[in-house]
Amino acid sequence: MAVQRAIIPVAGAGTRLRPHTYVVPKTLLTVADKPILGHILDGVLSAGIQEVVLVVGYKGDQVVEYVRRAYPQLQPRWVVQEEAAGLGHAIWCARQYLDGSPVLIILGDTIVEVDWTGLLCCPDNVVGVHRVDDPRRFGVVVLQDGVVSGFVEKPEEPLSDVALVGLYLIRESHWLREALEELLHRGFRTRGEYQLTDALELMRQRGACFHPFVVEGWYDCGKWETLLETNRHLLARRGNNPRLDGCAVIPPVYIAPTARIEAAVIGPYASVGESATIRLSVLRNTIVNAEAYVEAVVLEGSIIGARAVVQGRAQCLSVADESEVRQRG
Repeated sequence: MAVQRAIIPVAGAGTRLRPHTYVVPKTLLTVADKPILGHILDGVLSAGIQEVVLVVGYKGDQVVEYVRRAYPQLQPRWVVQEEAAGLGHAIWCARQYLDGSPVLIILGDTIVEVDWTGLLCCPDNVVGVHRVDDPRRFGVVVLQDGVVSGFVEKPEEPLSDVALVGLYLIRESHWLREALEELLHRGFRTRGEYQLTDALELMRQRGACFHPFVVEGWYDCGKWETLLETNRHLLARRGNNPRLDGCAVIPPVYIAPTARIEAAVIGPYASVGESATIRLSVLRNTIVNAEAYVEAVVLEGSIIGARAVVQGRAQCLSVADESEVRQRG
């Protein structure tokens, strides 16, 4: 059966990305030329999926408004996660859509580049995986003869270095619903939360077969450093690298057509959002969001929020939306 539905949990508060997430939800932070969620939805559309269920929570109204405005071709559905009780709980909130038909689950803070055709052609359940140096930070899978023989959430003593990347194709979605309902009924939590990893392990124990799908292009956007790293990767593939009079543009960069750039050096690895203004400044490895004003600064490894103002000699900043940083004298 063809996969026609995707569930994307985007309810997280993004505490590791403060101060930016005080104003916007994590999934709407910009990398390269659009928000994280935009890159995810582009992948969903390229997979031929039109129905998207978003599990919203923190500042969910902004997520709803963005999807309606930027992706009118989608058939969006919304469910609210009232309590931040883990990823398993988030998917459980969308249980009405786990009706037995196949479903694709993609985490709302991770960008993946995959062969969608190859993934969706798999006849069994599939989990996206990637080998990592420190498995203790992730849910991991144990493999035997090319099949998943165990799921473990953030193990203290790793049994495997094969991490789950936040991409799941569930063929028997009613099995997942039943597993999640059992976890909640039993009050079974790992690290204080209801984990999707635990529900998958329960499915496996009951006879569900899972195959690993190696994802080489896996980009985490959960921290300041990884957000900038993802921005660098995407710019290398999606930068527009315009030529600007009186400025030096060092590829790869993305500069929105409505941005105003005067006497500046932009790049490498800089993103400048819509209607932002950059004057007399140098930007490297930096994201400047929409309508920000940056003047007379050297910025490297920085994230400047929407409508923020930065003036003076700064070198590494993380400035939230609608904030100001000025140097006196």
